Formats: sequence, C-alpha cells, structure tokens
Amino acid sequence: MKNILKILLFSFTLIITLFSCKKDEHKDYFEGGTAPVLTADRAVIPMSYATQGNVAVKLSWTNPNYQFTTGLSSQDVSYLLEVDTTGANFTNPNRKQLGIASDLSITLTQADVNDYLLNQLNLAVNVPHNIEFRITASLVNNSVPITSNVLKFTITPYVIPPKITPPSTNTLFIVGSATPGGSTHGWDNPISQTVSVQQFTRVSATFYTITLPLIGGGEYKLIGSNGSWNEQWSVAVADDPTKIYGGDFVFNGQNCLAPPTSGNYKIDVDFQRGKFTVTPQ
Repeated sequence: MKNILKILLFSFTLIITLFSCKKDEHKDYFEGGTAPVLTADRAVIPMSYATQGNVAVKLSWTNPNYQFTTGLSSQDVSYLLEVDTTGANFTNPNRKQLGIASDLSITLTQADVNDYLLNQLNLAVNVPHNIEFRITASLVNNSVPITSNVLKFTITPYVIPPKITPPSTNTLFIVGSATPGGSTHGWDNPISQTVSVQQFTRVSATFYTITLPLIGGGEYKLIGSNGSWNEQWSVAVADDPTKIYGGDFVFNGQNCLAPPTSGNYKIDVDFQRGKFTVTPQ
C-alpha cells in the first residue's frame, strides 16, 4: 500500500512540475497591410526657371496600416519616394530615391523636380519626358515593404545655370603627378611636355572629355588655362578614396586621387551637373 501511495505521489508531483515548467510562448505574426494609395494635387506639373521656388506638386499617400496578430503595428513606418522614367520600372540606377521619416505627404518645388530630372536622371532640357512616381512603405530595417500605385506625368525640365561655373577660357587641362609628366613634371604649369595629351576636348559649353594615360595612385587637378592657377577644379576632400572613379567636384578644391592601376582612362567633366567620371579604357 505504501508503495502505491509513493507511486501516486511521485506521479502527481511530476505532473505539477511539467505544468509549472511549461512556458506560455506567444509570438506576434505579421498578417498584412494595405498598399499605400498615392495621389497628387494636380495632373500637370508646372516647370519654369522664373518660378522655380513655387510648388510643382504635392504628393500624399495613405497609411499602410500594418497588421499583426496583436493588432495594428506600433512601429514607426518610413517611406521611400522614387522618381524614374516610364519604362524603367524603377530599376534605373540613376532614379531619384528620397527617404521620408513618417509623414504622409511631401511638397516638391519646381526646383526640386528639375534637379531630379537634370542632375539625377540626367535628362535633356526643354524636352518633355514621361516620369513616374511611387511610394514604398516599410517597417524597421526596411522590412515588409509595401509599394503604392504609380503616378505618371509628362514633365519638361528647364535650363538652369551650371552647378559649377565652367572655364572662362573655354579650355580645360589636367595637371599632376598622375599625368604623363609624373612626379617630376606633372605639376608644371604651364605644362612643359605633353600639352596636347593633357588638354580636354570641349564637347559643349558645360561638358569636357579626355582620354589619357594615368599613373596609378598619383594625384591631379583640372585647370582652365595652361600657365595659370586662377581657375582650377578638383574634389572637396584631398585624395578622397570615394571619388577615385568620379563624383561631385568643386572649384578650387583639393587634389584628386587617380585609380590605383596605371593605364588609359577617360575622364568626363560635366559642369552643368557638377559631376565627373573616370572610366578605364
């Protein structure tokens, strides 16, 4: 009898222990959301340099109302506005992408839109272009993105003064230790040896190009007149490693760093956009 009681007591204790040790696990699962509805306050976007400070368009969108098993999400929702040409399906690497913290609208000036078209998408001025806008909502770390409908406009960007004033001489040269003159004569100004090799071709009033051999790891600057330092262009930070193959440039900046490998390179300088590129040939 005592053995039976001991067995019953042990079994009861074991059951109580198992129940007390069992955790009531509760997981919060994503159940979905509603795609934001993107709308605009106008069907036609006005564009003019004379009224560049005026509103071009106000874009608004609805809250995606992220749903979890515990109810509506309490996390902050962020948004990404994308602007691209029709047909690119928002895959263009040059498309404009603008992060927006938590607002449900944004007002763009004519100058904003014109900058997106000219300096981001690199579109021609005074020509109508088919442009698309969309909004993508997401939670923390860009999780569970939900994309809106697409709004389409025909927009004609206007001419603006160049972002960087081009050479007054209508000429452009490259000097520095990265040029064929090397560390010995590369910084000579006037250029002492290979003037024709170091002179850019003027494609337009704001665009210059050159193809020449560069010495890997050397430095260089651009000058407007052979024999003068009055007009010179380069990068804002000396030997900026992020600008080896191009980017923004400034007037009267610091030395540019050439690519690490010696060889022929094509350098394009766009004063309209204030950008340059360095491409291996």
